[in-house]
Formats: sequence, C-alpha cells, structure tokens
Amino acid sequence: MRKQPANPIFTAIDKNDLGLAKTIGAAIAPHTGGIKLGKEFFTSFGPQGILEVVGQDTPLFLDLKFHDIPNTVAGAVRAAARSVAPNMLTIHGCGGADMIKAASDASAEFGDARPMILAVTVLTSMDNADLLETGVESDTASQVLRLAALAQENGADGVICSPLEIAALRVQCGPDFKLVVPGIRPTGSDHGDQKRVKTPVEALNDGADYLVIGRPITGAANPAEAVANIAEDLAR
Repeated sequence: MRKQPANPIFTAIDKNDLGLAKTIGAAIAPHTGGIKLGKEFFTSFGPQGILEVVGQDTPLFLDLKFHDIPNTVAGAVRAAARSVAPNMLTIHGCGGADMIKAASDASAEFGDARPMILAVTVLTSMDNADLLETGVESDTASQVLRLAALAQENGADGVICSPLEIAALRVQCGPDFKLVVPGIRPTGSDHGDQKRVKTPVEALNDGADYLVIGRPITGAANPAEAVANIAEDLAR
C-alpha cells in the first residue's frame, strides 16, 4: 500500500548535503505530509540517500521529471518504484501521449503500491515570455490546460501546476485528478525564482491536493516549527 500523507504539505529538501538533508528530514517528519527529493539530490546520493532521508514511514515525492522515449520512461518508473517506493513521481507532459501512457502502465504493475504519475505542465519558473522563447505561442494558462488534458487522457493521476492554474484545472479535469502545486510561499516569504505564486491557504482553497514547499521551511531557523505552523494554518 502507498503511504498516506498526514497533511497536504510535501517539503522539498533539495540540498546537496546528505547529513543536512537527513537532519531536516528527521526533524520535519512528524509535521510534514511527505518529503520531496529531486534531481540534484538524487544525482548526488542515489536511491540509498533518498531512503536515508525519508525513512520508513514518510511518504516520498520523487521529482525526477522523466522525459525520454516511452520504453525508457516506463523502465525508469519501474526502477523507481522498486528502489524507493515513491508515493508519486513526475514525468514531463510535453513528452507526449505514448510516453505518458507508458509511464502510467508501468506504474499500474505495482498494484496498491503504485506511485501516482504526475505530469509537469509548465515549470513555475516560466512565464509567457519564457514559453515564447521555446517556440510555444500559447500563454502559460492555455499550455497548462492542454498538457493536463493530454495527461489525463493517457492515464496520469494528476499534474504539477502553478497556483494560478488550480481553479481552471479543477473545472477542466474534475475532482479526482490530483493537482500538486509548487510555487507556494507563506505570507511574507521571499518568492525566489518562482514567478507564479500563492500562499498555502489560498492554494488549498482553490482546489490543490498537495502543496510543495521548500525554502520557506528548509531555510527557516527551525524547519520543524515552520512546517508545523503551516500545517496548523491549513487545518483551521
């Protein structure tokens, strides 16, 4: 069975320091819904490092954004499911219908322990000008909806989206399609390199299922207290 998050917060611990990541992971485990680990950490420390940070009971969001030919992505999904048993993992929606379906079919092989397949739509660091530079003439909102529809039609469980697209995606994709939302910044925190942001309460009220929050927690003087405060705000 997949581990069930105690709350909607997945804390992003993308630090290239195994000892520090383990310390933060242990401190926040009682308060966060899960932990997100991504490319920098995985490239440095691999599956064993991930298991050391997450431990036995904390749900894992493995954010590696697979994007390759369908057979290769399917193999990567199987390898991830066997090695670290993530609750959810990411692929790029722009990889196309066959790639999305291959990832979804590979995940389904793991039954009740299957990881949710989440398609990345438009990175939250990108805006309309950034899309245009890559040859995409649609605005971010239209591109997100297009890729979300493609993902849903081909078996993905949900998408990664910015806070600004939550409401439109909920209308288009219905109540069961999972919306996992980075670009979350508690009131008063620095936006960093995120261009499309909302507060945790705003995002949850709009219809987000899970919130990905990194630096406002991991950069705090007391990460456990920071995530506990956010969880308390969400529970009100």
